[in-house]
Amino acid sequence: MKLKTFLILFVITFAFSSCRKEEREFIQTPEEEILEANTNVAALIKRTASNDGSLDNIVDRANCFDIAFPYTVNVNGVEIDVNSASDYAVIECVFDQSEIDNTLNIEFPITIVLSDYSEVTINTLAEFESYTDSCNGENEYDDDIECIDFTFPIEASIFNPNNELLETITIENDNQLFDFIDDLDEDNITTLNFPLTLILFDNSEVVINNFDELEIVIDYSINLCDEDDDYDYSDDDCDDCTPSQLEDLLISCTDWEVDKLERDGNDYDNAYNGYEFNFFSDGTMSVYWNSIIEYGTWTASGSGNTLEVLINVPALPLCNNNWILHEIENCSDETKIDLRVGDEDRLRYENNCN
Repeated sequence: MKLKTFLILFVITFAFSSCRKEEREFIQTPEEEILEANTNVAALIKRTASNDGSLDNIVDRANCFDIAFPYTVNVNGVEIDVNSASDYAVIECVFDQSEIDNTLNIEFPITIVLSDYSEVTINTLAEFESYTDSCNGENEYDDDIECIDFTFPIEASIFNPNNELLETITIENDNQLFDFIDDLDEDNITTLNFPLTLILFDNSEVVINNFDELEIVIDYSINLCDEDDDYDYSDDDCDDCTPSQLEDLLISCTDWEVDKLERDGNDYDNAYNGYEFNFFSDGTMSVYWNSIIEYGTWTASGSGNTLEVLINVPALPLCNNNWILHEIENCSDETKIDLRVGDEDRLRYENNCN
């Protein structure tokens, strides 16, 4: 009798422990949270996480790769060490200060980073041009999706076909996410731990709860913004410009000078030599030259690359226009405010106030 009781207790204990073990290792993942290789959502994730080669177009004029830091370039005879993305602005300053055609020469060897984050060492200009020639051209279609980004870290779980958890990994950046999708194993069950947060091009956030939602949101975001895959390095210099930023600069600095003036394609750079322009918080402005003073008005409105500056000085008709703020340039000890209308009208103020 004692032996029978012992056997019953043993069976119950074994069964209980087996259930607990099965409960610990068996996790039934909902179908909408399973990430499979060779699916549309996997391809969209990979395209979103791929390396954007357009960020350094001012240097390489190529959208399908970028150049790994550090490297050195010679810009209009000026040697510049490029150690981070902030040095692209230094290159642009040298370009903007030149009145002749700009030249940029890269000092080889360099390392380029392709869209899949693989790296290639380039030793000569001929090798470099073989890669730039193989890229899609300016504003041409490329695979990367730039209008939406993942926020990190992201956790992923991998199960075997029996739904037993094999490992949980943490993904810290786009490169790791790209490699993770690239290495998906069809024999395992893979999921990302939702919810995920993605950031749109306008810095707004969207929370995603499953792969169906993720596929819809990424697909919808593909054409939401200008990916800026052109080679015009100065066409987006005022993405973040605001009227208050411009107003504070114009008012706080005194005695602005006209550095460049073009109307209807004609050059009037010297028309206002020696003229001093001052802007006031009440929307008025004064111009002083040769013991003469004239007054006018100014206003700033809008934002970003459509910020308008209306200038009206009756005595100086060449200055008057509903200008568009093209750039606020801070190079060396000078500050320049570049105003334009189309391709033929341009007014650029200059000041040593920085």
